[in-house]
Formats: sequence, structure tokens, C-alpha cells
Amino acid sequence: MTSPHQPDQPGNPAPATGSKVRLPLWDNARYLAITLVVIGHAILRLIDASDTSYSVYLVIYAFHVPVFVLVSGYFAKSSPPGAKQLKRLVTDLVLPYLIFETIWTLVRWAVVGTLNLDLAQPSWTLWFILSLIAWRIALPYLAQLRYPLLISIVVSVWAGYLGAITSEFAVSRTLGLLPFFVLGWRLRSSDLTRRWLSWSPSTVLWWRVGAVAVFAAVAVTAFTGIDFWRQIGVRRFLLFDESYADMGYAEWWSGGARLAVIGVAVILSFAFLVLVPRRRTVFTDLGQATLYIYLLHSFVLYPFRESGVLEGEVPFWYLPAMVVFAIIVTFVLASTPVRKLFRPLVEPHPRWLLRRVSAPVDARTPGS
Repeated sequence: MTSPHQPDQPGNPAPATGSKVRLPLWDNARYLAITLVVIGHAILRLIDASDTSYSVYLVIYAFHVPVFVLVSGYFAKSSPPGAKQLKRLVTDLVLPYLIFETIWTLVRWAVVGTLNLDLAQPSWTLWFILSLIAWRIALPYLAQLRYPLLISIVVSVWAGYLGAITSEFAVSRTLGLLPFFVLGWRLRSSDLTRRWLSWSPSTVLWWRVGAVAVFAAVAVTAFTGIDFWRQIGVRRFLLFDESYADMGYAEWWSGGARLAVIGVAVILSFAFLVLVPRRRTVFTDLGQATLYIYLLHSFVLYPFRESGVLEGEVPFWYLPAMVVFAIIVTFVLASTPVRKLFRPLVEPHPRWLLRRVSAPVDARTPGS
């Protein structure tokens, strides 16, 4: 996830690497990725009783969070943070986490009668905020390494062997998904985006045909092997939230399963990016509102999640209905009226808390 404060980058031509021109491709990717996140959460309660829903869920979860992390890494900065960047970290992530964790505590109090504010255990979707804080802080240090991507993959696989690494403070997901954040950051400094935007429509079409074929193959594999996927508990591997032993896999080769999950996620993430429109669309500008969508959509879905209305045997049309509903929710939450209404919560700027950041002053005397 990326903050709405990213520098503007309109325009169709591919700029030089490092340019601050806003590329529609990446805003489109941000919006479509967050839409998949909302869809995945919307259909979650359907998967126990429906093989079709579970198959759709597996295809989405095989890559939607990794590609979301990848896009967040693309917009991250690896330079040592200055006062302005540190202030932004507080206003864009730390304060929203505290605000929404408090709100969720009050919601649970109203629903179940238990009041317990536990900042170490993020509520539902808020783990991503903690992970993003950690990734942004760690990136300048990772950037000093010779092989940051390889090291991040080793860390991800290694973390699954350690039972002490849990969901507390979202540490398990932070380490497990780290390779995708680093990969996104490396993509920004590579030449791939410029080359992709410079290719002819006919070349792009063939790549997109290939991407569709990849997704079709994964969908067929998910559906035809649904009993096997349920039996081995593959869903838990896709969440990056537990140690291998906690999932029932204490064998030495368990890390190979995570490595395979990472590999599939990378392939599907690139296939997804190939399918993302390269030019401006009706939802391009909405890609700057991913933080609003991410923080607010869970409140819309909470009644469906907790009421039991989606559990058990339900009509077949519930799945497409929830997909359409999730798409509508994503669009509405990115709208200007909603953003204006919830800006004090999503983008707080308490002047009483943070001092004003002034521009650095050149202390040299004239002529020195």
C-alpha cells in the first residue's frame, strides 16, 4: 500500500529511471491490487462450503497480497530518511494504525462486550500497516547490501522455521513478505517499466495472451485439485502468518513449500502487471486512494464476516454478488466525498503533536 502523498506522475511516455513523472500503469496497478484485496476479504466466509469459492480464493490469494506489497515497494525510497520523511511515516502510517486499532477495539467492545486495546496484535487487516512501517524503516539498510533480494528471500524462508516469530506486531508477515517489497523497490530502479511502456500494442497483446494463459492454468489447477489443496492446508501457506510447525509441517523441507509459494506469487504478480492497462483509465486517479480503501473496507465487510450470513450452504449467486459488491465498495471508498469525510482519520496531521519541519539552512557565509 502506498500513501496518497506520492509525487504526481501523469503522462504516457516512459520517463527515465528515477523520474518523478507519475505513470498511469502503477496507479492502475495499485487500484486493481487493492480491489483484489477487498474481493478476497469479501468472499472469505464462502470458501468452507463452496469449492468454486475456494478455488477463486486460492487464485486471488496466491498473488494479491504479494503484488500489493510489490507495488508498495515500488514507491518506497531507499535513501536515508530526513525529518520530512520521518514525519510522513508518523502521519501516514503510525497515527492511522493507532487510530484504527482504537476504533476496532471500540467496535469489538460494542459487539462482544470486551474492551481490550492490544497494539501488539493488529486487528484483521491492520497488520499491513505495521509491516509497511517496518519495511520502510528497513529499506535504507537493505539497500546497502550487495544482494538484498536474495537475502530477503532467505530471511522469508528462514523465518518460517522459527516458532518464536509469531503474528505479534505482524513480525511473521513482515519477514515472510519482505522479498516482494524489495522486488518492487528494485523494479523502480530497473529498466523494465520503460521498456514495457515502449513496446508496440501488438507485442503487448502477445504478452497479455500469455498472462491470461498463466492465470487460466493456475485457475484450472486450483479447481481440479481442490480436495488436495484443502487437505494439505495450502491456504495457510499463502497467508505467511504462521511457522511451518504451527501448520503441521515440521520437516526440514518445509521451507521449500514457502519458496514455491514465493515463486508462484512472483510469476502471477508479473502476469497481473502485464494485464494492467498502461494508459490512463477511469480508475487511474483512484489508485492514489489505496490507503482509504484498505483502512475502511473492513468496516463495510465486518457485518457480513461476523453475522454468519455467508457461511454454510448458500445459493451459487452469492459468489458473483460478493465480487460485484466488493468492486463497488472499492470504487465508493476511493471517491472524493468519502476521502474528504475520513481524511482526519486516514491522513491525520495533528499540529499540536508534530513540530514544523523547516528546510535545511545553508550556514555558509556569502563568498565562503
